[in-house]
Amino acid sequence: MSVETITLGCRLNFAESETIRRLATTDEDWVVVNSCAVTNEAVRQTRQSIRQMRRQRPSAKVLVTGCAAELNPKSFADMPEVDRVVGNDNKIGSLRRNAVKTSQVVPAGFLGHVRSFVAIQNGCDHRCTFCSIWQARGPSRSLPFEAIRDAVERELERGAKEIALTGVDITSYERDGLGLGALCQRLLSKIPALARLRLSSLDSIEIDDALLELIAGEPRLMPHFHLSLQAGDDMILKRMKRRHSRVDAVRTVERIKVGRSDATIGADLIAGFPTETEEMARNSLKLLEDCDVVAAHVFPFSLVRTPRPRACRSLSGSL
Repeated sequence: MSVETITLGCRLNFAESETIRRLATTDEDWVVVNSCAVTNEAVRQTRQSIRQMRRQRPSAKVLVTGCAAELNPKSFADMPEVDRVVGNDNKIGSLRRNAVKTSQVVPAGFLGHVRSFVAIQNGCDHRCTFCSIWQARGPSRSLPFEAIRDAVERELERGAKEIALTGVDITSYERDGLGLGALCQRLLSKIPALARLRLSSLDSIEIDDALLELIAGEPRLMPHFHLSLQAGDDMILKRMKRRHSRVDAVRTVERIKVGRSDATIGADLIAGFPTETEEMARNSLKLLEDCDVVAAHVFPFSLVRTPRPRACRSLSGSL
């Protein structure tokens, strides 16, 4: 029996793929394709990976899961290369003989045997007009501290040198009175062996005082912070239904750098959002300077061919 995973998209997908493989108890050969739906290109790459794996491993069965499969399962089930399609809610235990309570499993896994991603939450409560992931992942659910602590300790025992906390919207973490900052403080306090803690993408408007305090005073927290900014023009941010303004983004970076002089900033930005003018695009470009962004992930706006929020459909004709 062998289980091979092909992962597209985010770090949460990677952690989930590793967990699917680790928990598998099947006596058959499987290839698990964990799909992404953040852009049309991601969906295309998912289909391409499925076809490639069928050619490379004709005797293995192919299971497709992830956000693209969640949003449009029939389109994947209709592919002759695919044996099974599983939604996000059931992916973790999809190759176990016995059922597993996925709500009690913390997805975690290595990247290059150095850094391990540990999920702390899933889902999103926001409705940004460019995004369909809230439909694919459902509402925000935060995992309990004890389960996260145990997962971190297991990854360290497996040899991880660095733990990266991940999820769909980790700054929305809220469980048993803990926000993201307090969660990180408690993890670092309870696990002395945790020498390097890293955070995945942050929603700048949700960064709380506890996290800013940690940034300023905890050397074990890695000083690179990747922000989900998406645009640098207030009108485009409003049409995206983001909850921050350009000034909010700049002020957040200033607060981070006041607390941590060696901090570096990364950012996600979308180019070509419907109704964006040249001036609006220049405002986003200028934001890279104003926030001293050293690592920018710039994506072209994509009309994803899956169910999308009505507000985005209403704007798409202006693209």
